[in-house]
Amino acid sequence: KDVKRKDKGKMRLKRNIGYFDGVSFIIGTIVGAGIFVSPTGVLKHCVLNVGVALVIWTASGLVSLMGSLCYAELGTALPLSGGEYSHIKRGLGGLPAFMFIWTSMLTKPASNAARALLFAEYATQPFYGRCPAPEVLKKCLALATLWSLGILNGRSVRMAAWVQSIFTVLKMVALSVIAGGGIMLLVAGRKEHLARFKDAFGSEVPNVSQIAEAFFQGLYAYGGWWSLNYMAEEMKNPSRNIPLTVMTAVPAVMVFYLLVNVSYLTVLTPKEIVSSVAVAVTWADRVIPSAAWIIPLSVAVSIFGALNSSMFTLGRLSYAGSQSGHLPVLISMLNVHSCTPAPAMIFSTIIASIFVIPSDLIMLTNYFGFSTWLMVGLTCASLIVLRYREPNLHRPYKVFLPVAFVMVAMSFFLVLASIIWAPNLQYVYAFLFMLGSIVVYLPFIHFKMHFAFVDKITCYLQLLLEVSPADACDDSKYE
Repeated sequence: KDVKRKDKGKMRLKRNIGYFDGVSFIIGTIVGAGIFVSPTGVLKHCVLNVGVALVIWTASGLVSLMGSLCYAELGTALPLSGGEYSHIKRGLGGLPAFMFIWTSMLTKPASNAARALLFAEYATQPFYGRCPAPEVLKKCLALATLWSLGILNGRSVRMAAWVQSIFTVLKMVALSVIAGGGIMLLVAGRKEHLARFKDAFGSEVPNVSQIAEAFFQGLYAYGGWWSLNYMAEEMKNPSRNIPLTVMTAVPAVMVFYLLVNVSYLTVLTPKEIVSSVAVAVTWADRVIPSAAWIIPLSVAVSIFGALNSSMFTLGRLSYAGSQSGHLPVLISMLNVHSCTPAPAMIFSTIIASIFVIPSDLIMLTNYFGFSTWLMVGLTCASLIVLRYREPNLHRPYKVFLPVAFVMVAMSFFLVLASIIWAPNLQYVYAFLFMLGSIVVYLPFIHFKMHFAFVDKITCYLQLLLEVSPADACDDSKYE
């Protein structure tokens, strides 16, 4: 059955993602391996002060919620694929948007490669016991995982959403086991379990620099709250579902993060948590020793779900960049049978696969961490610019404008602080790489330099992949 002209003769992405799917994608992106393996950063930088650490977890969640509400306004006003890229392009222009996608084409695939390698690490560990698994095996499994998810997301949005929902439920069940175990021990009221909370703020108080470092760690754990806007073009009833999804998913993660940390602190001392390589495993050995194997399995499940969501969003970013002429035109084409961005998924999967081979390059992308908050700041600045430049733009949901100003200030503070407090030559290389986007932008985007042989390659690949140009999504109806 030919479905490519189903939407009034238009070949576009279908609106297959509902409220529950959106919640699954956000939670699945935020909750990775960190909360299971090593939630020690916040507690360590809080100099083992339990009360301050829990406050930092709460504050990090609130900042993430404020940012997600800003994104909800942009997503409902302009429900287009591409997330921050589409909004920065609309608010600030083509060059900042191209700089975003230029940087993202390095950092996001490298992040996916790192997730795939980490999944391979946990998936192979049970078969080798205390011995390390061969590197070749882990890399082959990581590549197989990347391509399995790439093909899945390129063939069926509904199937990708179904997989995401299943794995999100599984990881939340695992978190519920940890949170529930802690609550039961607290209710039992044994002295050793209540001791850490009776005088939570009684330990040494961290200084401003340490609190900031702890805050960085907390915000990193909430990373991924921005993922929903990448699928805004495929959301059912985006005006209603985007704000509702955000207001459900982010607070839910906040509650689970707090309960899980309370559970860890109920069973383990702060010193044990900081010194543990995998906190959840240590917790399971104490509370449910006969079923401690569940935790490594849960970590693998959690990583797999986060990788699936990240693969999905990266494909949509590539698709949106191609639609705007910032990437080759083939990447914005849709499969004629399923109306999915198959070329975009293949493109992003190939880049991620390249990063699997030289693992050392993945470590270098840590120095691009500041770019995430730089782009968040630019996106929230785009919201402010659009409020004043396009006051008549239809906005089904409007965030309290001072929240956007707070997010801009917070974002640029985090960018500057990470560089000033930990100066490193690699930050210079990262900035030079970002500025290098101008060298590509001017001839190929601004002056539209073009090579004829590219058209022949595009035509051949279009026939091979059975893809057709997507009709541009007319966002004038949202104004």
